[in-house]
Amino acid sequence: MNFNFVTLFPDIISGYFNESILKRAIAKEYISINYYNPRDYTSNKHNKVDDVLVGGGAGMLMSIQPLSSTIETIKHKEPKSKIIFLTPVAKKFNQKDAKRLAKESSVTFVCGRYEGFDERVIEEYADEVFSIGDFILTGGELGALIMCDSISRNIPNVLGNSDSLEEESFEKNLLEAPNFTKPNIYKENSVISEYLKGNHSKIASIKLKLSLFKTKYFRPDIYCKVKAGYEK
Repeated sequence: MNFNFVTLFPDIISGYFNESILKRAIAKEYISINYYNPRDYTSNKHNKVDDVLVGGGAGMLMSIQPLSSTIETIKHKEPKSKIIFLTPVAKKFNQKDAKRLAKESSVTFVCGRYEGFDERVIEEYADEVFSIGDFILTGGELGALIMCDSISRNIPNVLGNSDSLEEESFEKNLLEAPNFTKPNIYKENSVISEYLKGNHSKIASIKLKLSLFKTKYFRPDIYCKVKAGYEK
């Protein structure tokens, strides 16, 4: 899988790939990372990449030409790359999206800055448009990095142990049950006793109940959608 980042600030993103799981994934060529800076593609002699809003309004907007030229360059190199724009004015990215996009051969994240994008760029180039939540960031880089991380984990061999994906939050539309490690007792607080007895079917039943409790408490919006399938 190849990931492209269209960003004015590639250094914000690049350091994340120098450590841990994604560093190993790059070394083993499960994923690759490329950066495209619109400043390198502007026809403006001052390398300007923003302009005032037509009709008035606070702030500046990313200019059409540098973004269009950047994306056209990527599309020429990788015609099948999925072009994704990061903007608060979009559907929320979720785990199902991550698993679906992990099947693509290439994904391009277009990261906004200033007041965002000229809508005509989105209309012409966007295959999909995503938000990571109901809040505003100073740019799309962090959102793109979050999406890239989430997608990468679902690419075969990236995690090493694919079984670890099966019990994660949202895999069964529930939050993950509590987990424990050694020591069995810490500051008089013990691991759930049934976890220590090796009865895997009973452990699974307990974990399901705890997942339901956690989801009901922390994410009632999710719980309302799935409770009928689990309450018997």
